[in-house]
Amino acid sequence: MPMTGPLMSRHFASKAKWAVLALPWLMAGCVTPVEYGDIPHSAYVAPERCNPTAATRVQQDDRPFFFVTSRLPNCLTENISLLHHRGDKVRYGRFAGPQKATEETDEDDRSISLSFSESQRWWTELAGQMQAADGRVLVYVHGFRETFYTSSRDTAQIARLANFTGPVIQYSWPSQGALLKYPVDETNMYWDERNFRKFLMQLAQLQSTKEIILVSHSLGARLVLPSVEYVDRNASNGDSSVISNIILVSPDVDTQDFERDAAEEILSARRVRNDRRITVYASLNDRALSLSDDIHGYPRLGRPRCFDPFEAADLKARNLPERCYAAQPKYAEAIDKLALTIVDTTAISRGRTGHSNYLLSAPACRDFAAVVNGERKPPGRQATHLPHVFVLPAIPKDEKPDHLAICRRNQ
Repeated sequence: MPMTGPLMSRHFASKAKWAVLALPWLMAGCVTPVEYGDIPHSAYVAPERCNPTAATRVQQDDRPFFFVTSRLPNCLTENISLLHHRGDKVRYGRFAGPQKATEETDEDDRSISLSFSESQRWWTELAGQMQAADGRVLVYVHGFRETFYTSSRDTAQIARLANFTGPVIQYSWPSQGALLKYPVDETNMYWDERNFRKFLMQLAQLQSTKEIILVSHSLGARLVLPSVEYVDRNASNGDSSVISNIILVSPDVDTQDFERDAAEEILSARRVRNDRRITVYASLNDRALSLSDDIHGYPRLGRPRCFDPFEAADLKARNLPERCYAAQPKYAEAIDKLALTIVDTTAISRGRTGHSNYLLSAPACRDFAAVVNGERKPPGRQATHLPHVFVLPAIPKDEKPDHLAICRRNQ
């Protein structure tokens, strides 16, 4: 029976919607895949400065930040750079934050001052800095569509924003830094899980480590969560409680998967009693996660869409926002500590995608900085009908905060 009238309209409207959503991926099929390039990868890493040894003579490195990477480096040019390919091994080094851009500076022309270190020397230097900071260390894991430049910029901003005095480590996996390479980024992120979990295990078991603040953005949460579970299961000393403050910003993670596995395992009663907690920053206005939601079919942890229409209808009937969040672990009520806290930034979302409010919107920046520094309930949050969910309210019309100055502190 042919479709007519409203039925046909709904049919073609649905088709049009999915055509628009699928357009980037259809376009991706028309662009060239990840190519090997014109230079053998072994040539990129052949110079000695790509592979320092314990015997390598080095000067004191005054670059303020640490990095660990599985990206392929290019050591053939005057300034070492990190490419979007997978590297031949995990490398360790130091880097300086990017210089403030000028109007004449193009994104492609920006570079990061970095150098590689022999691994044992790197761990020794890191331990020394941690001892001077009461054993605190911050680890940042970037998300989708990042280059080493953009993730280094964000790492430096996080350190300034939180006024973090301990060592800061960027873990850089081979994201392609391109909008149409999301499937490649997913593939590389999963490929790199073994490398990251080994690094996290070694950091957690370092004698100098007393507290790890673990921050991930977007797709980086899918690298972080299973790695924390791995350390929890395999720590030789039986104690992984040094991984205490886990912050998931705009996490591109299946909400139900998080509820079933991650929250139950990572936030076990014993670990929560030892001060383990997870803070999630979420926004219904996150366009990047909206697309991921459509691609994967189920809601993302960082975007509280209601999958169940009956649940949404019930919220509406109760005059509550139609937003559905990950549930607090069931045992949490018996523990006098919040295991999971969700901060909804929908009302103060900024930027083209609403995917990085923690570095763009003044209220989110303030809240994020406080959480990094250990505050459990920073001022400015509003309670909701759920005890573990808070919202950052809309900024009053008569207030015009300088988002740039607040979020890019001391730059």
